[in-house]
Amino acid sequence: MTDDDFACTRLLFLVTDLGMLTYWSVTALHALGVLHLPPAWLYSDYADPVVTSWNWSFLPLDLLLSLSGLAAARLHARGHPGWRPLALASLGLTFCAGFMAVSFWAVRCEFDPVWWGLNLWLVAWPAAFAPRLWRTLARA
Repeated sequence: MTDDDFACTRLLFLVTDLGMLTYWSVTALHALGVLHLPPAWLYSDYADPVVTSWNWSFLPLDLLLSLSGLAAARLHARGHPGWRPLALASLGLTFCAGFMAVSFWAVRCEFDPVWWGLNLWLVAWPAAFAPRLWRTLARA
């Protein structure tokens, strides 16, 4: 993946990473009672403590993928070659987060098009771009 290729991909990083940070900010505000979300916006069994714990277990992974993606975009904008390994790490973490969530809902045989769509987004675009970035790093 060239610098020019990443310039186009950077938007995907920004949308995903800022979206993830927004999700966790809203989730935290809701958990603290500062913000009330309609039940229809919440995932299935939101009140179940085990499911809630499962969701919160993603927080460290999601923060790491977001911060690494934003840092990669920042390094790229500055022309620093360190953006490539950071971007590859972010893509891997993003894929894993989405794949784990889709797997969970599949095991439970539950389908919500919004939750599946958002998590399949986290699987699909990194799967499309990571191999190109990996080949670029392997050649370097």
